[in-house]
Amino acid sequence: MKKMRIEKKTNVRNSIMRLFFVAVAILFQLFLILNWLGAFRILPYQTNAILHICAIIVSLWVYGRDKNASINIAWMLLILALPMVGLVLYAMMGRASLTDKMRKVYADIDAFLFQHYQQDDTVFARLKKEHPYAAGQSRLIWQKGNFPVYDDTQVKYYGDAYDGFLAQIEEMKKAKKFIFLEYHAIEDGPSFKMMKDVLIQKAKEGVEVRIFYDDMGSIGFINKDFIRQMESYDIQCRVFNPLRPWILVFMNNRDHRKITVIDGKVGFTGGYNLAEEYFNKTHPYGYWKDSGVKIEGKAVDSLTLIFLEMWNAVEQTDQSIDQYLCATASQNDGYVQPYADSPLDDEYLGEDVYMNICNHAIDYAYFVTPYLILTDEMVRTFTLAAKRGVDVRIITPGIPDKKFTYMLTRSFYRDLVMNGVKIYEYTPGFCHAKMSISDGKIATCGTINLDYRSLYLHFENGLYMVDCDCIKDIKADFEQMFKESKEVTREYKRKISVPVRTYRAILRLLSPLF
Repeated sequence: MKKMRIEKKTNVRNSIMRLFFVAVAILFQLFLILNWLGAFRILPYQTNAILHICAIIVSLWVYGRDKNASINIAWMLLILALPMVGLVLYAMMGRASLTDKMRKVYADIDAFLFQHYQQDDTVFARLKKEHPYAAGQSRLIWQKGNFPVYDDTQVKYYGDAYDGFLAQIEEMKKAKKFIFLEYHAIEDGPSFKMMKDVLIQKAKEGVEVRIFYDDMGSIGFINKDFIRQMESYDIQCRVFNPLRPWILVFMNNRDHRKITVIDGKVGFTGGYNLAEEYFNKTHPYGYWKDSGVKIEGKAVDSLTLIFLEMWNAVEQTDQSIDQYLCATASQNDGYVQPYADSPLDDEYLGEDVYMNICNHAIDYAYFVTPYLILTDEMVRTFTLAAKRGVDVRIITPGIPDKKFTYMLTRSFYRDLVMNGVKIYEYTPGFCHAKMSISDGKIATCGTINLDYRSLYLHFENGLYMVDCDCIKDIKADFEQMFKESKEVTREYKRKISVPVRTYRAILRLLSPLF
């Protein structure tokens, strides 16, 4: 059977009941408009007035939320313009109370895990002396996320996802105690079979193997038969946020993290999932560009704890985790700080890290992202950096995987390029990497896109690096991507017609809702 793309298959299943309710709301909205215009005389005119009063009250409530202004305004305009549709959508997706139960679950799990995060003050003091700005960023990640910075961890960069994948398999072959896998998408195809064979063999040898994946991300790739098969080999499997189309409360938040931990000594993270297209075994959108990193040293403990957060949030079974915190110091290789972002804590750590990197760049700040859907704050951050002389560049895909999202991405180009930011489109295909680099000293690599879903709705993770040897490899990879990309800066500086400007404005206005 021909496999469907993740997004296409996901949209089919996840949207069944949601689309039903929205369709009913739209039909009722049309009925109300026609009734108000006199086409029908079924409902009294007061019905419309009551609905608009409700819309005004809810809009005022939304306005008072402690959320990003772009998101609040988008909801307010939708609710006021189309009260029935807006109120139904907001009831299904917009209310913070929808996740109150999950907030408590994660708060309890984090309280259990956070006691195992320890910041070495001498490491932080050295970082502050050598790189004052980087120390400020690290302080933010520590104080707001509880993730410490380390100076005893080696980092290796993989500019090709398949190279990183093969390196994972080789490290898994050495496992003696445990292997943890957490991925947004896993495809039970030829590539993953190479890894699965190793996992099965290691489980037979007594190694504890755990697999955690997002249900939405893996639709069309694996199903419950996969879980039964893995459990028959004594491999534990858990699914994040199983899709139940009749329950709409928590589906907007997905696990987008990508983490592998082996014996607590070696860890992997990056932008790629465990599926064929990420390794260019299939080519639905041209050449697929992705990247990742391997870490060895004390910082692996943070990746282990990040994995255990999601694992125990589904069902808390780990009463003691000391046996999994096995990381040992490695040769000094700059400063390394794994971090994670959650939509449940109201701390937008992923966005803060990106904006701080741009705010404090001196010579250049480069970013690569598959989707570019920015808040007004981020647009201003990028453009202010460019205005003060920083070479700010952003790489986006040349071939999109989602046409509507691609239109949204391009709608942000003009405001950026008119203020000095340079935009490049990766012509060989789809760049799925999520990275940044600044001044040859600071870099990030992880799962966090420059879009609303990553920054506000998904569970994400990344790696913040300062003065690591691998940063020169990241810089070289950026330079190669620039060579393979088309700069579209000048193209989007041209004057645009009023209809196009209006169309892009509407897209940007509604972008927080998608």
